[in-house]
Amino acid sequence: MDVLTEAAIRAALQGVKYPGFSRDIVSFGLVKQIMIHGADVVVQMNLTTGEPRVAQQIRDDATAAINAVPGVRRAEVRIDIQAPAQAAGVPGPARIDGVRHVIAVASGKGGVGKSTVAANLAVALNGLGARVGLLDCDLYGPSIPLMFGTTERPMADDDNTIIPVERDGLKLMSMGFLLEEGSPAVLRGPMVTRYTQQFLKQTAWAPLDYLILDLPPGTGDIQLTIVQTIALSGALIVTTPQEVALIDARKATGMFQKTNVPVLGLIENMSYFLCPSDGVRYDIFGQGGGEREAARLKVPLLGQIPIEIALRESGDIGRPLVASDPTGAVGQEFAKVARALRKQLEGI
Repeated sequence: MDVLTEAAIRAALQGVKYPGFSRDIVSFGLVKQIMIHGADVVVQMNLTTGEPRVAQQIRDDATAAINAVPGVRRAEVRIDIQAPAQAAGVPGPARIDGVRHVIAVASGKGGVGKSTVAANLAVALNGLGARVGLLDCDLYGPSIPLMFGTTERPMADDDNTIIPVERDGLKLMSMGFLLEEGSPAVLRGPMVTRYTQQFLKQTAWAPLDYLILDLPPGTGDIQLTIVQTIALSGALIVTTPQEVALIDARKATGMFQKTNVPVLGLIENMSYFLCPSDGVRYDIFGQGGGEREAARLKVPLLGQIPIEIALRESGDIGRPLVASDPTGAVGQEFAKVARALRKQLEGI
């Protein structure tokens, strides 16, 4: 007969993912106690959520995982659910004072140009007369300082509130402003959460019409911290036309849907290449992927951003292309996305 151990049960629970995320419930710290009574196992978890389906899925998945461990006769999963609302007296999704809309720009994988989209979209919204901020939430690989050509360090006021850097009419904040050039951010989970919450809630963002969050790729600690800390107006999913990117875009979309964040639409980056010499269009990464995926997810395809050498160069020299060439093909496409986004959120 197999002798049950806490380590064996914990290992089984490491195979249970938090709904919509790639991280497991053990690494997220949900499992508080494992009790073994002969062949019976009782697991106590604590969960902060306002969505009953999330708790039920975790309970079902965890129960199945424990029952699959050799020697288990009966599994009981107890979940202490804490409401995230402010009325419950615990931290939860809340509005940022003085900020009308917070919009997450996300992708399921890296390399799709998400930061380029976030930076140029922020400039495009500013070009419509909106007051805009841009928060680089990728603590490990911040790119916004390079894209805006500044290494200025943010200041703090007497209340220890961070004063964001201002560039191209935008308020900017990034871990890259706090690091020495070339220095890595070596952070574990609790510190990641702390920095993310500090950038969101202890930065002098107000007054803003839009705060754009440039999220890291994937569905990990930072994403979960954001959806549990800040009330998002919605999320934009960035993808490229090929299937390998669309698969991960679905995961990012699923994450927001499971956490009750509206998906405002898809943006297809690197959509096509127009040869400057003869104007012939080349669909380097395929054709129609974003359009088909948007239809499948029942969300709008807000824009198709072409591949342009100038777009890559603009990020490298620290001047977003929409700022330097607002009337070009890329600038016009981002302006279209900005207008569509404003219409969704403002009705104008």
